[in-house]
Amino acid sequence: MRQRPLGSSGLTVSEIGFGCGNVGGLLIRGERSEQQRAVERAIELGITYFDTAAQYGDGVSEQNLGGVLRELRTDVLVGTKLGLTPGDLADGGKRVRELFQVSLDRLGRESVDLLYYHGRIREDGGPGDRALSVSQVLGPLLDIFREFQHDGRTRLIGFTGLGETPAVLEAVRSGSFDVLHCYFSALNPSAAHSVPAGFAPQNMDRMIDYAASAGMGVLAIRILGAGALAGERERHPIAGGTGGALISGTDYESDLQRAERLRPIADELGISLAELGIRFALGETRLATALVGISSVDQLEFAARAAAAGPLPPEVIDRVVRLATA
Repeated sequence: MRQRPLGSSGLTVSEIGFGCGNVGGLLIRGERSEQQRAVERAIELGITYFDTAAQYGDGVSEQNLGGVLRELRTDVLVGTKLGLTPGDLADGGKRVRELFQVSLDRLGRESVDLLYYHGRIREDGGPGDRALSVSQVLGPLLDIFREFQHDGRTRLIGFTGLGETPAVLEAVRSGSFDVLHCYFSALNPSAAHSVPAGFAPQNMDRMIDYAASAGMGVLAIRILGAGALAGERERHPIAGGTGGALISGTDYESDLQRAERLRPIADELGISLAELGIRFALGETRLATALVGISSVDQLEFAARAAAAGPLPPEVIDRVVRLATA
């Protein structure tokens, strides 16, 4: 497994990251023996980053990942995420500190390597809005997260790049955070490629360009479109749902149709749509890690083989972008 620099942090990370969320579901609904076997095999394959969140299974993912890593007594990079609302920031950060401590307790750790704000960012929050405004992200949230860094409870801080694209880009350009979860795939390549004006899904407006300029480490999420690029409708028995639309302008059915546009390219190369999706993401050289949601050891092995085959050639990436955005 090739390793890539994590922005300007000085850390390196495996180009495939182990997603511990609901879409894959293994760290939430899998048997403990299968969870341990998958994590152990991931480490053998050279995967060094495991991505979880307080919201994954209401803490079950954190608890199971922490337990397995303690049993294996291994040293890997662990990132977790806190879903926060404006109300959580209203008491001087007390609630945020409590939530983070609960996550650390579930993981059985005194610190994590990466800590993210797990929510959407808007220009201005409204009454009852669960998203944070840019001023809240760059104000009280940043202050609290930097406190965690100063105390040694996390090495790096970041956020998920969802919400209103201009608001997210403002937070990125500030240079205040170390890492970014970025929505990026062959179905919506707009975080790294220009797309035509008529492109229906939310335009991420070359977000990776700005993150790279700010020295942020970029970790791609939804590289397989929650399974739309799996090439078949039947999901693994323990896989979760599609998780709903994380971005505007599209839905799962639309992503399935967009994926079918790419099938002729995959067939021409003699590979599956899923392999095409993984290798497309890895063709973005400024990406540190492509996160893959895992349901089974077989899926893990598949992702590792796809990565070993290397990124798609630039001319194929150009064809994918043209077809996906037509």
